[in-house]
Amino acid sequence: MDSSVLFYIIIGILSAQFILERILDYLNSKRYQDPVPTELNDVFDPSEYEKSQQYKITNYKFGLITSTFSFLLTIGFLIFGGFEWIDSMARSFSDNPIVIALVFFGIIMIGSDLLSTPLSYYQTFVIEEKFGFNKSSRKLFFMDKLKGWLMTIILGGGILALVLWFFQWAGTNFWIYTWGVIALFSIFMNMFYSKLIVPLFNKQTPLEDGSLKEKLETYAKNVGFELKNIFVIDGSKRSTKANAYFSGFGKEKRVTLYDTLINDLDEDEIVAVLAHEVGHYKRKHIIFNLVASLLLTGITLFILSVFINNPQVSLAIGVSQPSFHAALIGFGILYSPISEITGLIMNYLSRKFEYEADDYAKNTFAAMPLVSSLKKLSKNSLSNLTPHPAYVFMHYSHPPLIARIRNLKA
Repeated sequence: MDSSVLFYIIIGILSAQFILERILDYLNSKRYQDPVPTELNDVFDPSEYEKSQQYKITNYKFGLITSTFSFLLTIGFLIFGGFEWIDSMARSFSDNPIVIALVFFGIIMIGSDLLSTPLSYYQTFVIEEKFGFNKSSRKLFFMDKLKGWLMTIILGGGILALVLWFFQWAGTNFWIYTWGVIALFSIFMNMFYSKLIVPLFNKQTPLEDGSLKEKLETYAKNVGFELKNIFVIDGSKRSTKANAYFSGFGKEKRVTLYDTLINDLDEDEIVAVLAHEVGHYKRKHIIFNLVASLLLTGITLFILSVFINNPQVSLAIGVSQPSFHAALIGFGILYSPISEITGLIMNYLSRKFEYEADDYAKNTFAAMPLVSSLKKLSKNSLSNLTPHPAYVFMHYSHPPLIARIRNLKA
């Protein structure tokens, strides 16, 4: 296929995605004023509900600005030769394809982040601050940025360099070796993310002895779940929003509770949250998600290997010298409709898994503490109680609050 045809296909894909997302956002925004379901009347009082409405409207308007900016920037880059300009800059550093690719993606990453930083800063220190969520300092904000850059350079740059080396060594069969490396890396990160990466950004401490720890351990013992590692993370240094998550396998598995969660919920509600997380483990959801992710990665890499040597894919984004790194950009855009479809499937399964984990918690502990915990967490995060079904279908990895509560009470 001619590169000019591919160029217009790329523009069409980006435009269609932008228009679809704006339609979904608009439909969702029209539901903000819908009556709250009877089962959720106790989540907000009138003043809190008004605050939640304002928070959603503010984020909707800000999202419209940021997404439009990103879309116009990407389209402008394609039309006015931005990728060719960056490619020329990268080639001025070296003749080595690996170095050229690393510099190429490094410029894109740093440039993109620098452009988005003012928007991110506004989101954190104006919007989140206004509605009482932000607890981060400006120093912490910029330190997180620097740490994120450093991790991307070391991990992302290292993996990219290895992929390029595989391509030079094995040709189109590079995808097999790349898939193997990504699989090992994914498993390693699932095992040790909380131990190696989280401490770079947050402090984690073992849950102190007391009635909460005793209740959590008693529940775990009753359901045959070996629980030796319960940690508390200082999420409150960035936000008032609460969370909990399960990570790792075997001896490395651990439950991490945000300190905000412990402050916001009573002990039975926290046990119910743990029961939900244990439900994910018992129902093999974590293993399924990991395997599914690796299979999708393998399929994507195989398809990439078919197109990577086609010079038209590089030329389609305006780069005059076809290369692996330019083709990777073009392929990423051309493949995105397939990614959207697989994302919809994974979101559907994720919502299904949430119901299963809720059912597990209901059957092994109790439904009402989980119901009350979900209501409190929704209240404290000013979440949308009346999302549009189309928006839920496209974007939600968890069922809406009302659906989960009705399921728990069934």
